[in-house]
Amino acid sequence: MDTYTQILYHIVFGTKYAKPDLIKKNREKLYRYIWGILKNKKCHLYKITGVENHIHILTHIHPGVSLSPLVKDIKIASNLFIKEEKLFPGFQGWQRGYGAFTHHVNDKPRLVKYIENQEVHHRKRSFKDELKKIFEENGVRYDEKYLFKNPGD
Repeated sequence: MDTYTQILYHIVFGTKYAKPDLIKKNREKLYRYIWGILKNKKCHLYKITGVENHIHILTHIHPGVSLSPLVKDIKIASNLFIKEEKLFPGFQGWQRGYGAFTHHVNDKPRLVKYIENQEVHHRKRSFKDELKKIFEENGVRYDEKYLFKNPGD
């Protein structure tokens, strides 16, 4: 029997220090680049978008791909791409960590809609508040002091 999986991953990570560096004009180029990385690793992208200081990725990961190295590859390669293409002048890099949450396939329509509506969503809620809500919904215990560390902390 071949290997079959049906796991949706909702991956979230932000800019270093949650700085609003991802200017809207060039975000689509970044998303297409990340989609290429996922495609090359035989992962299926359902949705990617974000706002000035973070992105959301909804994907199915190929059974031969591990989550942590995948996110590391996305962050390293996209960091280089952003700098080479000069997409976001103030961009200093991505935050150290990331959030990744598994979901049932039945959650896909809701998650796609949620990710599509990031611009509207963040008129009312900060990235930090959004993360706290996602953590709470997924039963993740966290220490708030580690969510967004500033230089020198």
